[in-house]
Amino acid sequence: MLTGRAAEQPAARPAASRSGGAGDLWRLAAAADESDWEIGTVQTRLVKHWCRTLGLEGAQFYRRDGGPVAAWGVLGRQETRLEHDLVLCYAGSDEATGDPDGAAARGGAPPGARELAGILAVGLRLRELADELKDRKFHDNYNVVTLQAVYDVGLAIASTLNLEELTEEILLRAVSLLDARRGAFYLRDAQDRLALAGTIGGGAREVLDAPPAPGANGAALEAAAAGVIPDAEHSLAVAIEGDGGRGSVGLLVVADKESRTGIGPFAASDHRALSLFANQAGIALTNANLHRQALEKERLEREVELAAEIQRNILPSDMPSVGRFETVGWSRPSRQVGGDYYGSLQLKGLRRGVVVADVTGKGMPAALLVSTLDSALRLLVDDSRFGGESVGVETSAELFERLNKHIVESSAMNRFITLILVEIDPRNRSVRYVNAGHNPGLLVRRSGEVTPLPASGLPLGLLPSATYRVDEVRMEAGDVICLYSDGITECESAADEEYGQERLESFLRERRDRPLPEIVQAIDDEVGRFGAGLPQGDDQTVVLIRCRAT
Repeated sequence: MLTGRAAEQPAARPAASRSGGAGDLWRLAAAADESDWEIGTVQTRLVKHWCRTLGLEGAQFYRRDGGPVAAWGVLGRQETRLEHDLVLCYAGSDEATGDPDGAAARGGAPPGARELAGILAVGLRLRELADELKDRKFHDNYNVVTLQAVYDVGLAIASTLNLEELTEEILLRAVSLLDARRGAFYLRDAQDRLALAGTIGGGAREVLDAPPAPGANGAALEAAAAGVIPDAEHSLAVAIEGDGGRGSVGLLVVADKESRTGIGPFAASDHRALSLFANQAGIALTNANLHRQALEKERLEREVELAAEIQRNILPSDMPSVGRFETVGWSRPSRQVGGDYYGSLQLKGLRRGVVVADVTGKGMPAALLVSTLDSALRLLVDDSRFGGESVGVETSAELFERLNKHIVESSAMNRFITLILVEIDPRNRSVRYVNAGHNPGLLVRRSGEVTPLPASGLPLGLLPSATYRVDEVRMEAGDVICLYSDGITECESAADEEYGQERLESFLRERRDRPLPEIVQAIDDEVGRFGAGLPQGDDQTVVLIRCRAT
Protein backbone atom coordinates (compact mmCIF):
# COMPACT_ATOMS: atom_id res chain seq x y z
CA MET A 1 0.00 0.00 0.00
CA LEU A 2 2.68 2.51 1.04
CA THR A 3 5.04 1.50 -1.72
CA GLY A 4 2.46 2.32 -4.40
CA ARG A 5 1.63 5.66 -2.82
CA ALA A 6 5.33 6.52 -2.40
CA ALA A 7 5.95 5.61 -6.03
CA GLU A 8 3.19 7.91 -7.29
CA GLN A 9 3.36 10.95 -5.03
CA PRO A 10 6.93 12.03 -4.10
CA ALA A 11 7.21 14.25 -7.17
CA ALA A 12 3.99 16.03 -6.27
CA ARG A 13 4.99 16.63 -2.66
CA PRO A 14 6.42 20.07 -1.85
CA ALA A 15 10.04 19.91 -0.80
CA ALA A 16 11.05 21.13 2.60
CA SER A 17 13.07 24.29 2.83
CA ARG A 18 16.17 22.25 3.40
CA SER A 19 17.73 19.14 2.00
CA GLY A 20 16.04 15.95 3.17
CA GLY A 21 12.55 17.50 3.58
CA ALA A 22 9.14 16.05 2.68
CA GLY A 23 10.47 14.08 -0.25
CA ASP A 24 12.92 12.32 2.01
CA LEU A 25 10.11 11.54 4.45
CA TRP A 26 8.07 9.77 1.79
CA ARG A 27 11.12 7.80 0.64
CA LEU A 28 11.85 6.71 4.20
CA ALA A 29 8.23 5.66 4.69
CA ALA A 30 8.14 3.72 1.41
CA ALA A 31 11.30 1.82 2.33
CA ALA A 32 10.01 0.80 5.78
CA ASP A 33 9.20 -2.77 6.62
CA GLU A 34 5.59 -3.58 7.57
CA SER A 35 6.59 -4.89 10.99
CA ASP A 36 8.34 -1.57 11.72
CA TRP A 37 5.03 0.21 11.26
CA GLU A 38 3.36 -2.16 13.73
CA ILE A 39 5.86 -1.43 16.52
CA GLY A 40 6.15 2.31 15.79
CA THR A 41 9.82 2.30 14.73
CA VAL A 42 9.12 4.06 11.43
CA GLN A 43 7.11 6.83 13.07
CA THR A 44 9.93 7.60 15.49
CA ARG A 45 12.54 7.65 12.72
CA LEU A 46 10.40 9.95 10.60
CA VAL A 47 9.87 12.46 13.42
CA LYS A 48 13.59 12.35 14.28
CA HIS A 49 14.58 12.90 10.65
CA TRP A 50 12.11 15.75 10.28
CA CYS A 51 13.33 17.48 13.48
CA ARG A 52 16.98 17.20 12.49
CA THR A 53 16.22 18.51 9.01
CA LEU A 54 14.58 21.60 10.45
CA GLY A 55 16.97 21.94 13.40
CA LEU A 56 14.21 21.33 15.96
CA GLU A 57 15.00 20.16 19.47
CA GLY A 58 12.02 17.81 19.57
CA ALA A 59 8.49 17.18 18.37
CA GLN A 60 5.48 15.17 19.44
CA PHE A 61 2.39 14.23 17.45
CA TYR A 62 -0.87 13.54 19.37
CA ARG A 63 -4.36 12.64 18.49
CA ARG A 64 -6.80 15.37 19.27
CA ASP A 65 -8.34 13.10 21.90
CA GLY A 66 -4.95 13.03 23.64
CA GLY A 67 -3.55 9.72 22.46
CA PRO A 68 0.20 9.77 21.50
CA VAL A 69 1.22 8.96 17.92
CA ALA A 70 5.00 9.55 17.62
CA ALA A 71 7.68 11.67 19.37
CA TRP A 72 11.39 12.50 19.41
CA GLY A 73 13.58 14.87 21.39
CA VAL A 74 12.59 17.30 24.08
CA LEU A 75 9.04 18.19 24.95
CA GLY A 76 7.69 20.88 22.63
CA ARG A 77 5.93 24.02 23.69
CA GLN A 78 4.63 25.38 20.40
CA GLU A 79 1.42 23.71 19.24
CA THR A 80 -0.45 23.61 15.96
CA ARG A 81 -3.41 21.56 14.73
CA LEU A 82 -3.02 19.51 11.59
CA GLU A 83 -5.17 17.36 9.37
CA HIS A 84 -6.10 13.76 10.25
CA ASP A 85 -7.11 14.83 13.79
CA LEU A 86 -3.46 15.28 14.79
CA VAL A 87 -1.83 17.93 16.98
CA LEU A 88 1.87 18.87 16.66
CA CYS A 89 3.93 20.11 19.58
CA TYR A 90 7.54 21.05 18.83
CA ALA A 91 10.52 22.81 20.39
CA GLY A 92 12.74 25.14 18.31
CA SER A 93 13.18 28.77 17.19
CA ASP A 94 11.36 30.40 14.34
CA GLU A 95 14.68 30.72 12.53
CA ALA A 96 15.28 26.99 12.83
CA THR A 97 11.90 26.26 11.26
CA GLY A 98 12.35 28.79 8.53
CA ASP A 99 9.51 30.86 9.89
CA PRO A 100 11.02 34.27 10.80
CA ASP A 101 7.59 35.89 10.81
CA GLY A 102 6.31 33.51 13.56
CA ALA A 103 3.61 31.90 11.41
CA ALA A 104 3.80 28.65 13.39
CA ALA A 105 3.17 30.50 16.62
CA ARG A 106 0.06 32.00 15.03
CA GLY A 107 -1.30 28.57 14.20
CA GLY A 108 0.69 27.73 11.09
CA ALA A 109 2.82 24.60 10.64
CA PRO A 110 6.54 24.15 10.08
CA PRO A 111 7.63 23.02 6.60
CA GLY A 112 6.84 19.37 5.92
CA ALA A 113 4.65 19.03 9.06
CA ARG A 114 1.47 18.40 7.14
CA GLU A 115 3.11 15.81 4.89
CA LEU A 116 4.59 14.13 7.96
CA ALA A 117 1.19 14.15 9.63
CA GLY A 118 -0.32 12.38 6.61
CA ILE A 119 2.38 9.73 6.67
CA LEU A 120 1.97 9.24 10.42
CA ALA A 121 -1.79 8.96 10.01
CA VAL A 122 -1.33 6.21 7.43
CA GLY A 123 1.12 4.45 9.72
CA LEU A 124 -1.25 4.82 12.64
CA ARG A 125 -4.04 3.24 10.64
CA LEU A 126 -1.69 0.41 9.70
CA ARG A 127 -0.98 -0.19 13.36
CA GLU A 128 -4.71 -0.19 14.16
CA LEU A 129 -5.41 -2.63 11.34
CA ALA A 130 -2.59 -4.85 12.54
CA ASP A 131 -4.02 -4.81 16.06
CA GLU A 132 -7.52 -5.61 14.73
CA LEU A 133 -6.09 -8.47 12.71
CA LYS A 134 -4.34 -9.87 15.76
CA ASP A 135 -7.55 -9.59 17.77
CA ARG A 136 -9.49 -11.36 15.07
CA LYS A 137 -6.91 -14.11 14.80
CA PHE A 138 -6.99 -14.51 18.57
CA HIS A 139 -10.78 -14.69 18.68
CA ASP A 140 -10.86 -17.06 15.71
CA ASN A 141 -8.36 -19.33 17.41
CA TYR A 142 -10.27 -19.03 20.67
CA ASN A 143 -13.53 -19.90 18.91
CA VAL A 144 -11.93 -22.92 17.26
CA VAL A 145 -10.64 -24.12 20.61
CA THR A 146 -14.02 -23.46 22.21
CA LEU A 147 -15.91 -25.27 19.46
CA GLN A 148 -13.56 -28.22 19.75
CA ALA A 149 -14.07 -28.29 23.50
CA VAL A 150 -17.84 -28.10 23.09
CA TYR A 151 -17.68 -30.88 20.49
CA ASP A 152 -15.56 -33.04 22.79
CA VAL A 153 -17.83 -32.60 25.80
CA GLY A 154 -20.83 -33.14 23.55
CA LEU A 155 -19.46 -36.52 22.52
CA ALA A 156 -18.75 -37.34 26.16
CA ILE A 157 -22.26 -36.64 27.39
CA ALA A 158 -23.94 -38.13 24.31
CA SER A 159 -22.58 -41.55 25.25
CA THR A 160 -24.33 -41.44 28.64
CA LEU A 161 -27.93 -42.70 28.68
CA ASN A 162 -28.41 -42.96 32.43
CA LEU A 163 -30.26 -39.78 33.40
CA GLU A 164 -28.68 -39.43 36.85
CA GLU A 165 -25.16 -39.93 35.53
CA LEU A 166 -25.87 -37.58 32.63
CA THR A 167 -26.95 -34.81 35.02
CA GLU A 168 -23.66 -35.03 36.91
CA GLU A 169 -21.65 -35.18 33.69
CA ILE A 170 -23.34 -32.11 32.18
CA LEU A 171 -22.70 -30.00 35.25
CA LEU A 172 -19.08 -31.10 35.62
CA ARG A 173 -18.34 -30.46 31.94
CA ALA A 174 -19.97 -27.02 31.99
CA VAL A 175 -17.95 -25.87 34.99
CA SER A 176 -14.73 -27.20 33.45
CA LEU A 177 -15.46 -25.67 30.05
CA LEU A 178 -15.77 -22.13 31.42
CA ASP A 179 -13.21 -22.38 34.26
CA ALA A 180 -15.96 -21.70 36.78
CA ARG A 181 -15.63 -22.45 40.46
CA ARG A 182 -19.30 -23.22 40.99
CA GLY A 183 -22.30 -24.44 39.06
CA ALA A 184 -25.89 -25.59 39.33
CA PHE A 185 -28.13 -27.65 37.07
CA TYR A 186 -31.94 -27.46 37.17
CA LEU A 187 -34.56 -29.66 35.50
CA ARG A 188 -38.27 -28.91 35.11
CA ASP A 189 -40.43 -31.03 37.41
CA ALA A 190 -44.09 -32.08 37.34
CA GLN A 191 -45.16 -28.78 38.97
CA ASP A 192 -43.51 -26.84 36.11
CA ARG A 193 -40.79 -25.59 38.43
CA LEU A 194 -37.06 -25.79 37.96
CA ALA A 195 -35.79 -28.16 40.64
CA LEU A 196 -32.11 -28.47 41.53
CA ALA A 197 -30.72 -31.65 39.94
CA GLY A 198 -27.07 -31.12 40.87
CA THR A 199 -24.58 -28.55 42.13
CA ILE A 200 -20.83 -27.98 42.36
CA GLY A 201 -19.60 -25.65 45.08
CA GLY A 202 -22.95 -25.67 46.91
CA GLY A 203 -25.11 -22.76 47.93
CA ALA A 204 -27.60 -23.02 45.03
CA ARG A 205 -31.34 -22.60 45.60
CA GLU A 206 -33.37 -25.80 45.63
CA VAL A 207 -36.27 -24.61 43.45
CA LEU A 208 -36.80 -21.78 40.96
CA ASP A 209 -40.48 -20.86 40.74
CA ALA A 210 -40.08 -18.52 37.76
CA PRO A 211 -37.88 -20.18 35.13
CA PRO A 212 -36.69 -18.03 32.20
CA ALA A 213 -38.82 -18.12 29.10
CA PRO A 214 -37.63 -20.20 26.13
CA GLY A 215 -35.35 -18.21 23.84
CA ALA A 216 -34.53 -15.60 26.48
CA ASN A 217 -31.48 -13.50 25.61
CA GLY A 218 -28.23 -13.45 27.55
CA ALA A 219 -29.20 -10.44 29.66
CA ALA A 220 -32.49 -12.03 30.70
CA LEU A 221 -30.80 -15.29 31.57
CA GLU A 222 -28.08 -13.46 33.49
CA ALA A 223 -30.82 -11.71 35.46
CA ALA A 224 -32.62 -15.02 36.05
CA ALA A 225 -29.41 -16.56 37.32
CA ALA A 226 -28.51 -13.65 39.59
CA GLY A 227 -30.22 -15.19 42.60
CA VAL A 228 -29.63 -18.85 41.83
CA ILE A 229 -26.33 -18.91 43.74
CA PRO A 230 -26.88 -15.97 46.11
CA ASP A 231 -23.29 -15.46 47.27
CA ALA A 232 -21.70 -15.73 43.80
CA GLU A 233 -19.92 -12.62 42.50
CA HIS A 234 -20.55 -13.37 38.82
CA SER A 235 -22.95 -15.84 37.23
CA LEU A 236 -24.04 -16.94 33.78
CA ALA A 237 -27.03 -19.05 32.81
CA VAL A 238 -28.52 -20.57 29.68
CA ALA A 239 -31.78 -22.44 29.22
CA ILE A 240 -31.73 -26.02 27.97
CA GLU A 241 -34.37 -26.37 25.31
CA GLY A 242 -36.45 -29.51 24.97
CA ASP A 243 -37.05 -31.58 21.87
CA GLY A 244 -39.60 -30.31 19.37
CA GLY A 245 -39.64 -26.70 20.58
CA ARG A 246 -41.69 -27.48 23.70
CA GLY A 247 -39.85 -24.92 25.79
CA SER A 248 -36.98 -25.10 28.22
CA VAL A 249 -36.59 -28.31 30.18
CA GLY A 250 -33.75 -27.08 32.36
CA LEU A 251 -31.36 -24.31 33.33
CA LEU A 252 -27.57 -24.51 33.44
CA VAL A 253 -25.78 -22.01 35.68
CA VAL A 254 -22.05 -21.39 36.17
CA ALA A 255 -20.56 -18.87 38.61
CA ASP A 256 -17.28 -17.19 39.57
CA LYS A 257 -15.02 -17.56 36.54
CA GLU A 258 -11.39 -18.14 37.50
CA SER A 259 -8.57 -16.13 35.90
CA ARG A 260 -4.95 -15.19 36.66
CA THR A 261 -6.13 -12.17 38.61
CA GLY A 262 -8.74 -14.07 40.61
CA ILE A 263 -12.50 -14.26 40.07
CA GLY A 264 -13.84 -12.27 37.14
CA PRO A 265 -16.96 -11.80 35.02
CA PHE A 266 -17.96 -13.97 32.08
CA ALA A 267 -17.36 -12.69 28.55
CA ALA A 268 -19.78 -12.73 25.62
CA SER A 269 -17.81 -15.62 24.14
CA ASP A 270 -18.47 -17.59 27.35
CA HIS A 271 -22.19 -17.16 26.84
CA ARG A 272 -21.88 -18.45 23.26
CA ALA A 273 -19.85 -21.44 24.41
CA LEU A 274 -22.29 -22.28 27.19
CA SER A 275 -25.23 -21.90 24.78
CA LEU A 276 -23.62 -24.34 22.34
CA PHE A 277 -22.95 -26.74 25.16
CA ALA A 278 -26.55 -26.38 26.36
CA ASN A 279 -27.73 -27.44 22.89
CA GLN A 280 -25.61 -30.57 23.19
CA ALA A 281 -26.94 -31.15 26.70
CA GLY A 282 -30.54 -30.79 25.47
CA ILE A 283 -29.98 -33.47 22.83
CA ALA A 284 -28.32 -35.75 25.37
CA LEU A 285 -31.18 -35.26 27.84
CA THR A 286 -33.71 -36.05 25.12
CA ASN A 287 -31.84 -39.25 24.23
CA ALA A 288 -31.60 -40.25 27.89
CA ASN A 289 -35.33 -39.63 28.43
CA LEU A 290 -36.19 -41.61 25.30
CA HIS A 291 -33.95 -44.43 26.51
CA ARG A 292 -35.63 -44.39 29.92
CA GLN A 293 -39.08 -44.41 28.28
CA ALA A 294 -38.03 -47.30 26.07
CA LEU A 295 -36.85 -49.27 29.10
CA GLU A 296 -40.05 -48.45 30.96
CA LYS A 297 -42.13 -49.49 27.96
CA GLU A 298 -40.17 -52.72 27.68
CA ARG A 299 -40.69 -53.39 31.39
CA LEU A 300 -44.43 -52.74 31.12
CA GLU A 301 -44.67 -54.98 28.07
CA ARG A 302 -42.95 -57.77 29.98
CA GLU A 303 -45.33 -57.28 32.89
CA VAL A 304 -48.35 -57.28 30.58
CA GLU A 305 -47.12 -60.41 28.83
CA LEU A 306 -46.62 -62.08 32.22
CA ALA A 307 -50.13 -61.02 33.27
CA ALA A 308 -51.51 -62.37 29.99
CA GLU A 309 -49.77 -65.68 30.62
CA ILE A 310 -51.18 -65.81 34.16
CA GLN A 311 -54.65 -65.07 32.84
CA ARG A 312 -54.32 -67.75 30.17
CA ASN A 313 -53.49 -70.19 32.94
CA ILE A 314 -56.54 -69.06 34.95
CA LEU A 315 -58.95 -69.59 32.06
CA PRO A 316 -59.48 -73.28 31.26
CA SER A 317 -58.04 -74.61 28.04
CA ASP A 318 -60.90 -77.09 27.82
CA MET A 319 -64.28 -77.17 29.57
CA PRO A 320 -65.03 -80.66 30.94
CA SER A 321 -68.25 -82.47 30.19
CA VAL A 322 -70.16 -83.93 33.15
CA GLY A 323 -72.47 -86.86 32.55
CA ARG A 324 -75.22 -85.77 30.18
CA PHE A 325 -74.02 -82.13 30.20
CA GLU A 326 -71.58 -80.93 27.54
CA THR A 327 -69.79 -77.57 28.00
CA VAL A 328 -67.67 -75.37 25.71
CA GLY A 329 -66.02 -72.03 26.52
CA TRP A 330 -64.29 -69.24 24.52
CA SER A 331 -62.96 -65.79 25.39
CA ARG A 332 -61.05 -63.04 23.57
CA PRO A 333 -59.80 -59.92 25.40
CA SER A 334 -59.85 -56.54 23.68
CA ARG A 335 -56.27 -56.01 24.88
CA GLN A 336 -53.46 -58.36 25.87
CA VAL A 337 -55.22 -58.95 29.16
CA GLY A 338 -58.88 -58.48 29.92
CA GLY A 339 -61.60 -58.40 32.53
CA ASP A 340 -63.72 -61.33 31.35
CA TYR A 341 -63.58 -64.61 33.23
CA TYR A 342 -65.07 -68.06 32.78
CA GLY A 343 -64.36 -71.43 34.34
CA SER A 344 -65.55 -74.73 35.71
CA LEU A 345 -65.71 -75.48 39.43
CA GLN A 346 -65.79 -78.91 41.05
CA LEU A 347 -68.64 -78.85 43.56
CA LYS A 348 -69.77 -81.36 46.17
CA GLY A 349 -70.36 -84.81 44.86
CA LEU A 350 -70.48 -85.02 41.07
CA ARG A 351 -71.94 -81.58 40.57
CA ARG A 352 -70.20 -78.88 38.51
CA GLY A 353 -70.37 -75.13 38.56
CA VAL A 354 -70.01 -73.17 35.31
CA VAL A 355 -69.25 -69.48 35.79
CA VAL A 356 -68.94 -66.41 33.57
CA ALA A 357 -67.96 -63.01 35.01
CA ASP A 358 -67.16 -59.53 33.75
CA VAL A 359 -64.97 -57.09 35.71
CA THR A 360 -65.52 -53.39 35.11
CA GLY A 361 -62.79 -51.76 33.05
CA LYS A 362 -60.15 -53.24 30.82
CA GLY A 363 -56.46 -54.00 30.79
CA MET A 364 -54.22 -54.64 33.77
CA PRO A 365 -56.50 -53.40 36.61
CA ALA A 366 -59.35 -55.58 35.38
CA ALA A 367 -57.02 -58.57 34.95
CA LEU A 368 -55.81 -58.22 38.54
CA LEU A 369 -59.37 -58.28 39.84
CA VAL A 370 -60.08 -61.35 37.69
CA SER A 371 -57.22 -63.10 39.48
CA THR A 372 -58.66 -62.04 42.83
CA LEU A 373 -62.10 -63.34 41.84
CA ASP A 374 -60.77 -66.71 40.68
CA SER A 375 -58.83 -67.26 43.92
CA ALA A 376 -61.66 -66.14 46.19
CA LEU A 377 -64.30 -68.16 44.37
CA ARG A 378 -62.30 -71.38 44.46
CA LEU A 379 -61.34 -70.92 48.12
CA LEU A 380 -64.95 -70.32 49.13
CA VAL A 381 -66.19 -73.28 47.11
CA ASP A 382 -63.53 -75.55 48.63
CA ASP A 383 -64.41 -74.32 52.11
CA SER A 384 -68.06 -75.09 51.46
CA ARG A 385 -67.36 -78.39 49.73
CA PHE A 386 -65.36 -79.84 52.64
CA GLY A 387 -67.16 -78.08 55.48
CA GLY A 388 -69.90 -80.60 56.05
CA GLU A 389 -73.61 -80.53 55.37
CA SER A 390 -74.20 -77.71 57.89
CA VAL A 391 -72.57 -75.28 55.44
CA GLY A 392 -75.09 -76.12 52.74
CA VAL A 393 -74.72 -76.55 49.01
CA GLU A 394 -72.10 -74.47 47.19
CA THR A 395 -74.45 -72.60 44.88
CA SER A 396 -76.08 -70.76 47.73
CA ALA A 397 -76.99 -67.21 48.66
CA GLU A 398 -74.55 -67.47 51.58
CA LEU A 399 -71.60 -68.21 49.29
CA PHE A 400 -72.36 -65.17 47.14
CA GLU A 401 -72.77 -62.92 50.15
CA ARG A 402 -69.35 -63.98 51.43
CA LEU A 403 -67.85 -63.56 47.97
CA ASN A 404 -69.39 -60.09 47.67
CA LYS A 405 -67.90 -58.96 51.01
CA HIS A 406 -64.48 -60.21 49.95
CA ILE A 407 -64.64 -58.24 46.65
CA VAL A 408 -65.80 -55.12 48.50
CA GLU A 409 -62.83 -55.34 50.88
CA SER A 410 -60.19 -56.16 48.26
CA SER A 411 -61.06 -53.80 45.39
CA ALA A 412 -61.41 -50.08 44.73
CA MET A 413 -64.74 -48.33 45.21
CA ASN A 414 -65.26 -47.90 41.46
CA ARG A 415 -64.64 -51.58 40.73
CA PHE A 416 -67.32 -54.28 40.67
CA ILE A 417 -68.00 -57.64 39.01
CA THR A 418 -71.04 -59.03 37.27
CA LEU A 419 -71.20 -62.82 37.51
CA ILE A 420 -73.51 -65.73 36.68
CA LEU A 421 -72.90 -69.21 38.10
CA VAL A 422 -74.82 -72.26 36.88
CA GLU A 423 -74.77 -75.50 38.88
CA ILE A 424 -75.33 -78.69 36.88
CA ASP A 425 -75.95 -82.15 38.37
CA PRO A 426 -75.29 -85.15 36.12
CA ARG A 427 -77.79 -87.22 38.12
CA ASN A 428 -80.78 -85.16 36.94
CA ARG A 429 -81.68 -82.30 34.63
CA SER A 430 -82.20 -79.74 37.37
CA VAL A 431 -80.09 -76.57 37.00
CA ARG A 432 -79.64 -74.04 39.78
CA TYR A 433 -78.12 -70.60 39.14
CA VAL A 434 -77.30 -67.23 40.72
CA ASN A 435 -77.04 -64.12 38.56
CA ALA A 436 -75.19 -61.24 40.29
CA GLY A 437 -76.05 -58.34 37.98
CA HIS A 438 -74.78 -60.12 34.86
CA ASN A 439 -76.32 -60.27 31.39
CA PRO A 440 -79.23 -62.72 31.46
CA GLY A 441 -78.21 -66.22 30.49
CA LEU A 442 -80.25 -67.63 27.57
CA LEU A 443 -81.92 -71.04 27.86
CA VAL A 444 -82.66 -72.10 24.27
CA ARG A 445 -85.16 -74.94 24.25
CA ARG A 446 -85.02 -77.66 21.66
CA SER A 447 -88.32 -76.29 20.37
CA GLY A 448 -86.71 -72.90 19.70
CA GLU A 449 -88.21 -71.10 22.68
CA VAL A 450 -85.74 -68.83 24.51
CA THR A 451 -85.96 -68.29 28.28
CA PRO A 452 -83.74 -65.62 29.91
CA LEU A 453 -82.01 -66.29 33.23
CA PRO A 454 -82.29 -62.81 34.78
CA ALA A 455 -80.29 -61.16 37.57
CA SER A 456 -81.11 -62.21 41.12
CA GLY A 457 -78.83 -59.80 42.96
CA LEU A 458 -76.48 -56.82 42.65
CA PRO A 459 -73.03 -57.03 41.03
CA LEU A 460 -70.29 -58.15 43.40
CA GLY A 461 -68.42 -55.32 45.11
CA LEU A 462 -71.12 -52.64 45.02
CA LEU A 463 -72.60 -52.94 48.52
CA PRO A 464 -71.25 -54.97 51.42
CA SER A 465 -74.79 -55.87 52.55
CA ALA A 466 -76.06 -57.12 49.16
CA THR A 467 -78.20 -60.29 49.18
CA TYR A 468 -78.66 -62.91 46.48
CA ARG A 469 -81.31 -65.42 45.39
CA VAL A 470 -80.82 -68.90 43.97
CA ASP A 471 -83.13 -69.74 41.04
CA GLU A 472 -83.75 -73.09 39.36
CA VAL A 473 -84.73 -74.31 35.90
CA ARG A 474 -85.07 -77.76 34.35
CA MET A 475 -83.29 -78.68 31.13
CA GLU A 476 -84.53 -81.28 28.68
CA ALA A 477 -82.52 -83.21 26.16
CA GLY A 478 -81.32 -80.89 23.38
CA ASP A 479 -81.69 -77.69 25.40
CA VAL A 480 -78.76 -75.23 25.37
CA ILE A 481 -77.77 -72.54 27.89
CA CYS A 482 -75.66 -69.63 26.61
CA LEU A 483 -73.68 -67.57 29.10
CA TYR A 484 -71.94 -64.52 27.60
CA SER A 485 -70.38 -61.15 28.45
CA ASP A 486 -71.63 -57.78 27.25
CA GLY A 487 -68.76 -57.61 24.75
CA ILE A 488 -70.99 -59.78 22.54
CA THR A 489 -74.30 -57.95 22.77
CA GLU A 490 -72.76 -54.46 22.95
CA CYS A 491 -70.52 -54.95 19.91
CA GLU A 492 -71.07 -51.91 17.65
CA SER A 493 -71.25 -51.69 13.89
CA ALA A 494 -69.88 -48.90 11.71
CA ALA A 495 -73.40 -47.39 11.86
CA ASP A 496 -73.21 -47.13 15.71
CA GLU A 497 -75.73 -49.96 16.14
CA GLU A 498 -75.32 -52.58 18.87
CA TYR A 499 -75.52 -56.28 18.09
CA GLY A 500 -78.03 -56.71 20.94
CA GLN A 501 -79.62 -59.57 22.82
CA GLU A 502 -82.39 -60.13 20.25
CA ARG A 503 -79.91 -60.85 17.46
CA LEU A 504 -78.05 -63.26 19.74
CA GLU A 505 -81.30 -65.10 20.62
CA SER A 506 -82.25 -65.39 16.95
CA PHE A 507 -78.74 -66.55 16.04
CA LEU A 508 -78.81 -69.26 18.75
CA ARG A 509 -82.31 -70.36 17.82
CA GLU A 510 -81.27 -70.97 14.21
CA ARG A 511 -78.17 -72.98 15.20
CA ARG A 512 -79.36 -74.73 18.36
CA ASP A 513 -78.89 -78.20 16.85
CA ARG A 514 -75.30 -77.62 15.67
CA PRO A 515 -72.29 -78.93 17.65
CA LEU A 516 -71.31 -76.58 20.45
CA PRO A 517 -67.79 -75.79 19.10
CA GLU A 518 -69.37 -74.93 15.74
CA ILE A 519 -71.88 -72.60 17.43
CA VAL A 520 -69.10 -70.81 19.35
CA GLN A 521 -67.08 -70.33 16.15
CA ALA A 522 -70.18 -69.07 14.35
CA ILE A 523 -70.79 -66.48 17.12
CA ASP A 524 -67.19 -65.32 16.79
CA ASP A 525 -67.56 -64.97 13.00
CA GLU A 526 -70.96 -63.25 13.28
CA VAL A 527 -69.83 -60.64 15.79
CA GLY A 528 -66.64 -60.06 13.77
CA ARG A 529 -68.67 -59.36 10.62
CA PHE A 530 -71.05 -57.09 12.50
CA GLY A 531 -68.26 -54.90 13.87
CA ALA A 532 -66.11 -55.05 10.73
CA GLY A 533 -63.79 -52.07 10.31
CA LEU A 534 -63.85 -51.14 14.00
CA PRO A 535 -61.48 -52.22 16.79
CA GLN A 536 -62.85 -54.63 19.38
CA GLY A 537 -64.36 -52.39 22.02
CA ASP A 538 -64.70 -54.86 24.90
CA ASP A 539 -63.71 -58.33 26.03
CA GLN A 540 -65.88 -61.09 24.53
CA THR A 541 -66.74 -64.37 26.22
CA VAL A 542 -69.19 -67.18 25.45
CA VAL A 543 -69.89 -70.45 27.38
CA LEU A 544 -72.41 -73.02 26.09
CA ILE A 545 -74.01 -75.87 28.10
CA ARG A 546 -76.04 -78.58 26.34
CA CYS A 547 -78.13 -81.31 27.94
CA ARG A 548 -77.78 -84.49 25.93
CA ALA A 549 -80.31 -87.30 25.76
CA THR A 550 -77.96 -89.72 27.50
